[in-house]
Amino acid sequence: MRMMNEFEAQVLSDLCVLKTQMINLTGDGNGGRIADLERRMECHEQNWQRAKGFVAAVSVLFAVIEVAVEAWHRH
Repeated sequence: MRMMNEFEAQVLSDLCVLKTQMINLTGDGNGGRIADLERRMECHEQNWQRAKGFVAAVSVLFAVIEVAVEAWHRH
């Protein structure tokens, strides 16, 4: 068995660092940063949909109030 030269040792060291970074990024079965980002995006999207629904409901309410005020104002 031959000894590793400096280049091979550096490559193996860099691969070890890369493997650690990939595990941190993708997770080791329990989720990683990407899974956390996906959960945060889903939560953000849900909140955004709720906000759009609330704005739609408020705009309908204002339209009804405006129609009622106009009808009352004409009499």
